[in-house]
Order: sequence, then structure tokens, then C-alpha cells
Amino acid sequence: MKVGEIMTSEVLTINADDPVRAAAELVETRGLRRFPVLDSNGRLVGILTDRDLKNATASSIVLTEKRSHDLLLDSTRVETLMTADPKTVTPDTAVEEAAKMILDLKVGGLPVVDGGKLVGIVTETDLINALLKLLISG
Repeated sequence: MKVGEIMTSEVLTINADDPVRAAAELVETRGLRRFPVLDSNGRLVGILTDRDLKNATASSIVLTEKRSHDLLLDSTRVETLMTADPKTVTPDTAVEEAAKMILDLKVGGLPVVDGGKLVGIVTETDLINALLKLLISG
């Protein structure tokens, strides 16, 4: 089985130069945990997770002063918090290989790139759904 068969194709992305507030709002309103980060040319340059956001905004000083918190969210760019050059897979990568990468890297998902273009994301949830499908049908 290949990653292209189980990946999520409809991927919500964020731009590297967007304010952190935009990502925080997506986490809050959409309940998503990770976002591929694109540059102005639409090229994958990083990944931002809900954990990155929590770590950046969890300062006890910031939490005690809303004005500081708002300033941080509006003035900090996504590129300063993202993990640059994330590990990726292709749609032709074996699902077993992607699962091993996710375990070894201790990440919740991997961007799927084809010919330099982001085409999806494969997450722990996608892998569990694929496993369940195999167990139920087999």
C-alpha cells in the first residue's frame, strides 16, 4: 500500500509570513494540529504544529498580560516558530516506511510532496484508519 492511497489530499496550509495569530485561530476554530508552511511561491518550507504555538505563547509573563500576548500573536511570523525543511514522503512511498518515519521522528504527520509540490499530508490518523481497513477487510 502506498501513501497516496491513504493520505489526506485536502491540506490546510499557512504562509511563512503570516502572523502567528492566523495559525492560532486555525488551531482553535478547525481543531487541526499541524500545518504545512508555504513560501510566497507555494513551495513547502516548513511545518508548524499546535505544540509549537503552545510553547511560544506559554510564557507565564505573556499569559499574565493580554496586551503582550496579543502583540506576540500579531507581530511574530509563522516562519520564526515553524520547523524548517521538514521530512517528507511522496505518494509512492510505502505506508510502512511512512509509519516508521513517523515513529522514528516522533512526529504526528508528514507532508506528501510530488515533483516539489505539496499534494497531501499523511498523519497518524490516516495510518490508523488504513490499519483498521486492513483488519476489517482481512
